[in-house]
Amino acid sequence: MRCKSRKKKNMSPKSAPDIVLIGAGIMSATLGVLLKELQPELTIEIFERLDVIAGESSDAWNNAGTGHSAFCELNYTPEKNGKIETGKAIKIAESFEVSKQFWSYLVQEGCIKSPEEFVQSVPHMSFVWGEENVEYLKKRQQALEGNNLFKGMEYSEDPATISEWIPLVMEGRDPSEKVAATRMEGGTDINFGALTRSLISYLQEQNGVHLHLNHEVRDIEKEEDGRWYLKVKDLATGKRRKLHTKFVFIGAGGGSLPLLAKSDIEEGKGFGGFPVSGQWLICKNPEIIERHAAKVYGKASVGAPPMSVPHLDTRVIDGKKALLFGPYAGFSTKFLKNGSWLDLPRSIKFDNIKPMIKAGLDNLPLTKYLIDQVRQSPEERLEALQAFLPTAKMEDWELEIAGQRVQVIKKDPEHGGILEFGTEVVSSADGSIAALLGASPGASTAVSIMLELLERCFKSRLQTQEWKDKLEQMIPSYGQTLANNPTLLEQVREWSNVVLELRHNEKV
Repeated sequence: MRCKSRKKKNMSPKSAPDIVLIGAGIMSATLGVLLKELQPELTIEIFERLDVIAGESSDAWNNAGTGHSAFCELNYTPEKNGKIETGKAIKIAESFEVSKQFWSYLVQEGCIKSPEEFVQSVPHMSFVWGEENVEYLKKRQQALEGNNLFKGMEYSEDPATISEWIPLVMEGRDPSEKVAATRMEGGTDINFGALTRSLISYLQEQNGVHLHLNHEVRDIEKEEDGRWYLKVKDLATGKRRKLHTKFVFIGAGGGSLPLLAKSDIEEGKGFGGFPVSGQWLICKNPEIIERHAAKVYGKASVGAPPMSVPHLDTRVIDGKKALLFGPYAGFSTKFLKNGSWLDLPRSIKFDNIKPMIKAGLDNLPLTKYLIDQVRQSPEERLEALQAFLPTAKMEDWELEIAGQRVQVIKKDPEHGGILEFGTEVVSSADGSIAALLGASPGASTAVSIMLELLERCFKSRLQTQEWKDKLEQMIPSYGQTLANNPTLLEQVREWSNVVLELRHNEKV
C-alpha cells in the first residue's frame, strides 16, 4: 500500500542525487517508478530539455499508440525459407503482458488514477491482399495459434466475415480480389503520453524526487571516485548547474546517442544513428471515424523500415476517438522532432564512422525509399490510403507530422556495421550508466526493458529477497515464462484486464 500512504516533504534538489534520469519520456518514468518502489529512500533528479513531459516519442500523436503485443504486426513474424519465425513475436507478446501487470499494480495501489485515461480495448487485426500475401498470413496464423499467448486469434478469407470486422476496409473493394485477415479481440490502444504524465506525477509526489523541465544535460564525465559529473543548463534562464550522481540513465529518445558519446564509456563506442521521420494522415470526418474500430496492420513495402508498416489505427486520445493512417516515412538529419538539422553530422565520430559508412552502403535501397517517401505527392499518399480504404477521399484527411526515430547502427565483425531495427540497452561494465537506443516496440515493452537494465546495473540489489519479493508483488509473473504457462497467463491476463478496465467485447 506504499503508493497511497506516502506524503512528500519540502526538499530541495540535491547536488549529489542517487539517480539521474535524462529525458521525461516513458522509459525514464518507468525506471524511476520501479526504483522508487524497490527502494523508497533513493533520491532522483529528472532532466527534460522540453517544457513538457513526454513531448517527443512518448507523445500520443508521435507514435501509433499500439499496445505492441505482436498480434497484428507482420514485421515481427518474418518468413524465411518458407517458414514463419515466431520467436520475436512471442517475446514481444510476453513483454507486453509484463507491462500490463506493472500498470495494473500501479492502478490497484492508487499510484495511477483512471486507467481509461491511457489504455483502451481496441481489436488488433492484420489485413492482406493478393495470393502470395494471403498464403503468408495463413501460414502465420498456423504458426502462432499453438502458442497460448495468441489464443483466440481468428482467421478468415471470407469477404463477408471480414466486412463485419472492418466494413470500411472492404467497402468498394474488387470482389474478385483475394483477401485475408486475422483478428485479436484482446488488443489495446495506449496513450503513452498520458501514461508517462501519470507516472511522473506519481514520482513527483514522492520524497527525494525532482523534475526539471527546460533543462538540458550538456556534458557527462566520469570522476575518479566512480561517480558521474553532469553539466546542466536551464534553457529558460540560462543558468548553469553542476551535480554528481552514482547512476545515470539516458532515456532521451533520439537524443540518447550524443549523450552516450559524451560519456566516453567503452561499451558506447562504435554506435551510430540513422534518423527516420514520419507523417500521418488524420481523418477529420466524424462519420468515418465512428465506422471503424480496430488497429489494422498490413505488409510493408519492399525496402520499407519496420516502423513504416502501413496501418489504419483507431485511437482514443484524451477521451476522443480518432482515426490515423500511415505512417509515411521520411528522412531528416534531426535526431529529435524538436532537434537540430546538424544532429546527424555531429554524431559522426572517429569510432563510429566506419560502421556508419558500411551500414549506409548496405542500406542504399532504404535511403532511396525514404527520399521517395519525402517527395510523395498528395495523390500518391491517397493511393496508399486507398489500398486500405478503397472509397477514401482526400478532403476527409489531413497530413500531420509524426515522431522522429533514430535506428541503431552498431559495429559488426562480419559486415563492419549493421543497421538494427529495435531497442538496445547500452551499459557500462560497472553498471553506473546506461542508455536506451532505438525505437519500436519500445514503449509497449518498457517494463521488460527496464527490468533488463536492473539486471545489468543493480545486479546485487536484485538478488536481495526484499527486491525479489517486491518485484513479484508488482509483476506476478516475474521470473517465470508466460509463453509456456497457460494457467499463469490466464490468471495475470484476467487480473490485468479487470484492473485496467479492458472490455474486449465492447465496441470502441
